[in-house]
Amino acid sequence: MKRTFPGLTAIVALLLIVSCKKEKQPSHPTPVAVRTIRFILYTNKDFSKNTDSIYFSLSIHNESKTIAFDSLLAARRIQDIPDKANELVFSKTVPNDGSILTAGFLYTIKNVGSSWSLDTCGANERTKVIEFPFQ
Repeated sequence: MKRTFPGLTAIVALLLIVSCKKEKQPSHPTPVAVRTIRFILYTNKDFSKNTDSIYFSLSIHNESKTIAFDSLLAARRIQDIPDKANELVFSKTVPNDGSILTAGFLYTIKNVGSSWSLDTCGANERTKVIEFPFQ
């Protein structure tokens, strides 16, 4: 005659269930907080006779370093800067480290000089549009 121990069977069954249970892994990594800066370039003036070359660059930096871009756009003639209906739009997403950003356009006109149009993006701003109507 066989004798079984109901308590021992329950303990073995419980141990099997616990040992086979897998921990749930998050299906997606935790997203990193980001900010998006959108640059818009156009002109409202008639520069159709101005054939001087202009070089634009875009820049995003905080107080200690350049975050992104600082890149030169293709050189163009001033007369080729588009009007509002054909504006040039560039977007850049950067990590949100909680710092205030300075972003904008830097430009140089051949044989004339350099200038800029900069704006700030507050520490809590998730998106910023920097619109530059060149004049």
